[in-house]
Amino acid sequence: MNELFLSNIAMPIVSSCDYLAASEPFFHADRITDFHVMIYVTDGCIHVTEGDTDYALSPGSLFFLKSGIRHYGRTEIARGTRWHYVHFYVDSISDKIKKKVFSETRPLPLQVTLPKLLTDLTDSELERQILSFTEYFHSTEPQHKWNINQQFFTLLTEIASHDKGEGLPLNLTDRIAQYLTVHYEQPFSAAVLEHKFFLSYKHMAAVFKKEKQLTMQQYHTRVRMNIACKLLRSTLLPIGEISLKVGYSDMLYFSRCFHAHMGMSPTEYRRQPHTY
Repeated sequence: MNELFLSNIAMPIVSSCDYLAASEPFFHADRITDFHVMIYVTDGCIHVTEGDTDYALSPGSLFFLKSGIRHYGRTEIARGTRWHYVHFYVDSISDKIKKKVFSETRPLPLQVTLPKLLTDLTDSELERQILSFTEYFHSTEPQHKWNINQQFFTLLTEIASHDKGEGLPLNLTDRIAQYLTVHYEQPFSAAVLEHKFFLSYKHMAAVFKKEKQLTMQQYHTRVRMNIACKLLRSTLLPIGEISLKVGYSDMLYFSRCFHAHMGMSPTEYRRQPHTY
């Protein structure tokens, strides 16, 4: 009922995110929004009605409210209740778009259903990621605004994967590949991967190489170079700026990596005739 969908061709757009504590008892606002809402409760209980369905969200509960549906409160929310929220937009893939954009020679996009409600997430890895996203939203990092929607897409993917009934059927290799693709602009780090997946780098490297026929670092580099090729073909950005966008602070090193990958320099590649 009132489901939300996540696809691999529609990036979610985050408009607001924060962590709140109720200083006084209150009722959930009566409203119809044009954005979706993700709520994660850490203390107390949030009572909210969506359409005609009542929900009581206890600590460790993750819940999605859908845009265009009336949300309101029938039961008072107690003082001291604490929760994280994200307001966001995301489009599902309509049958009309599928038929128009995709054909037999272009594979159909993937789309999964986000779970309406997850419970018992207290002290879980997913809770840590939710709390970390709120912290990152308010970060002062220079690339924060550039990365925030990618970060949220990753979080939603983890949420979909967590729901065993509706989750993404991703194995370890696919999850690593997805992570490296989303974080292409960040330096490759074995330590970060170990922290992310709670596995030894040696084990992940062996599994990944066996299934993908290339190392994780080679895969990360390939993703970067593919994005660089796209930018060289479709924009007039200086090569130095493209280098920074794909995670290389040294333009000369980027050019050497690009030449090793493509067999020509970025400048030579840009001069090549390309079909679209």
